Order: sequence, then structure tokens, then C-alpha cells
Amino acid sequence: MTVPEAFAGGDAEPARPAIRRGRRLGVDVGDARIGVASCDPDGILATPVETVPGRDVPAALRRLAEIVTEYEPIEVVVGLPRSLNGGEGPAAAKVRAFALSVAKIITPVPVRLVDERMTTVTATQGLRASGVKAKKGRSVVDQAAAVIILQSALETERVSGKAPGESVQSFI
Repeated sequence: MTVPEAFAGGDAEPARPAIRRGRRLGVDVGDARIGVASCDPDGILATPVETVPGRDVPAALRRLAEIVTEYEPIEVVVGLPRSLNGGEGPAAAKVRAFALSVAKIITPVPVRLVDERMTTVTATQGLRASGVKAKKGRSVVDQAAAVIILQSALETERVSGKAPGESVQSFI
């Protein structure tokens, strides 16, 4: 038996579903700020991009369109805030409407909604644990939440072999 044959036993891991190649953007929508994250073209690691002011919605949409043009993602993943029991309230309705507006201005880039339960809490705890002060943290917590949203979406696709979440349909 040759050396390669000795290592090619029946204990090999089954092949994982392939993840689509291409950069993606993750978006955490808040009333005051919108966090944006991006990943590498292989979909391995999500990193923060910027925090977009969110109170002026038309300006925020324009800035997101500029970021999409700059990063050329294969899709944009928007976090959908659900309650702990999975229901949707007024915040989810606002995010759905915002995601539809994004989809209309960045067509043909697809927009997907993914569950974002607890991402802001997780991001805040992570920043505090790393020594980021509360005042400074406000400016980056939305980016950190966007990173968590995108990283979760990437892992979901890696495990399932399917695009994460639900598609936002923009009919123009």
C-alpha cells in the first residue's frame, strides 16, 4: 500500500456544499445608523465597511448604492429583526420596506433578508469585552452587527448549499 492510499481510508469527510463565489455585503438597519460589512470573494470572512447615517433615508439609500457600486457584490444581505419567538413587529416592517427600497435602486444585485435576532446585543457585548467604551462603541456597533449578520449568512450558505434567508423582490 502506498502512503497516499494509507491516508485515503473510509473516514474521509463528506464533501460540503459549495458556497457561491463572490463578495457580499451585510447590512444592519437601525433608526439612526446603518452598519455595513463586506466579505472576501471566497465568502470566508466578513469585515466592517462603514456606518451610514440612517435618519435621512434618501441619503442613506444613495450611500448604500455607492457602496454597492464600489464593492460589486453578488448580493446584499439585510438583517431582519424578529422577536425571540420568531414573530415580526414594527421594526421588521420598517426593515422590509427599507430592503425593498434598496433592491429597487441596486437592481440587478439581489437583496436577501436574514434573521438577525440578538446581533446588536452580541455585537455590543463583543465590543465591550474587547475594551471599546460605550460612547465609541455606538459608532461601530452597527458595523459589528452587520459583520455578525453577514458571517451568519455565509455560514448558513456553507452548511446548506443554498442562498440564505428570503429574497426581496423588486418589481419596477
